[in-house]
Amino acid sequence: CNREIKFDVFMDIALDLGADFVATGHYCQKTTTVEDGKEIHHLLGGADANKDQSYFLCQVSQKQLARTLFPIGHLQKSEVREIAASQDLITAGKKDSQGLCFIGKVRLPDFLQQQLQPKAGDIVEIDAQTSREKMLELVTTDGKVDENEWVSLSRKRKYHPSEGKVVGKHQGAHYFTRGQRKGLAVGGTPEPLFVIETDVNTNTIYVGQGKQHPGLYRKGLFVTQDEMHWIREDLELEIGSTMEVMARIRYRQTLDKATLHRVEGGLYVIFEKDQSAISPGQFVAWYREHECLGSGVIA
Repeated sequence: CNREIKFDVFMDIALDLGADFVATGHYCQKTTTVEDGKEIHHLLGGADANKDQSYFLCQVSQKQLARTLFPIGHLQKSEVREIAASQDLITAGKKDSQGLCFIGKVRLPDFLQQQLQPKAGDIVEIDAQTSREKMLELVTTDGKVDENEWVSLSRKRKYHPSEGKVVGKHQGAHYFTRGQRKGLAVGGTPEPLFVIETDVNTNTIYVGQGKQHPGLYRKGLFVTQDEMHWIREDLELEIGSTMEVMARIRYRQTLDKATLHRVEGGLYVIFEKDQSAISPGQFVAWYREHECLGSGVIA
């Protein structure tokens, strides 16, 4: 699990039962160094790049890492299957799980529809030019950035129904996320429609044509002070400081170059390249080489 409180509960139960360590099946690795007489635990990505699950553990603490083991993190998935087959385990040939582990075999859309009441609303298409005009890129002549630009690059775009055209109906904005393509049930457009923004207050979904629609992309995001978490507490940035990192905003995404900017009230993460479907509520995790240094919930 990726929420620290859940990991805390799981760890506490194990320790209360007399366990010295908790071993997990995550494709992660851990090393430990000593600096000034103090142990520092490092969360590293799994050896199998296609199965690296360090993103899921981006909220763990030093205390938790000290008691955690990753026995398969140094292996490729194919090697794990071979070991399982040699031990006649029935899971050796089992397909990889893609569902929600805590609710069983059910599709996410079906789960949401079971839990949330439908509410009809409009699907509004926004053209690419209108979306570009929403981008307030404040590029300085000397190439330097300031906080105004970080705010601009990180700001969620706000659309109004009058800026586009109604192309369909949906059963609840709360069922959709940025970047989603399936489930819109709207056809007849030259390119597929993607969700570029949702407004749960007005129950409106805004869509754009094609995966390159500018409404899907932006370079920055913001993490509030309360949602900022450093696995490497010794590297936490002070206000006014910056750090060059590699970062990702979703599982299995390729790490991209980014810069952390620590300010009053939180942290800006500004990517070198545009990022698709940055979504509030999801995690951004930052790395140095293969080590996950910290993470935060996208505001």
